[in-house]
Parts: sequence; C-alpha cells; structure tokens
Amino acid sequence: MSEPIAFDDFLKVDIRVGTVTRAEPYPEARKPAIKLWVDFGPEIGEKKSSAQITAHYTPESLIGRQVMGVVNFPPRQIGKFMSECLVLGASDPDGGIVLLAPDQPVPNGGRMH
Repeated sequence: MSEPIAFDDFLKVDIRVGTVTRAEPYPEARKPAIKLWVDFGPEIGEKKSSAQITAHYTPESLIGRQVMGVVNFPPRQIGKFMSECLVLGASDPDGGIVLLAPDQPVPNGGRMH
C-alpha cells in the first residue's frame, strides 16, 4: 500500500470518462501498444494515448468503448507519438492490462467522484 495522501491531493487528479473514437497498432513502441484517440466531451475534447493493452484488446475491439483516463498530466512523448492522457487499467494475474471503465454508459467528460 502507498503512503496516505490528503483528499485535496486526490482532487488534483482529473479522471474523466471518454469514448475511444480511433485506435491503431503501435508496432514502433518498445513494448506492444495501441495508439488511442479518446473523446472526453466538449469541455476537454479528444486526447491521444499510447496504451500497453495488447494482451486483451485489438484496435478494432476498442472503438466505441468507454474508458477512464487522467486528463491533466502533461503530454509525454512515447517514441514518435505524443501521449496526452493516461488511460487507466489494472493488471490481470499474468500482467496483462484490463481497462477501467464505467459499468453503464455515462456522458463523455464525466469526472470520477
């Protein structure tokens, strides 16, 4: 377990719901990855992410899927691709990433509470 943080620190992390609008293989990445374009609603717009989620997902299976992502990290260069958000997931027993998502449809851009 990590060290405790103040609730105000947690509130600084802006986690939103978005829908994957586009996904492409990213074979140039050091570890197998997929490039994602995620619509986080009218306030935030579309952001790009590189995600190491190839154990459970193909680019085609991600289109239209809602995901949770951190939208207020600074952009990060991943090879030749600029990642603008962090899509959230958890590791399965074999280390494959399983995406975190709402269990019912919600509007894009909705903030996690």
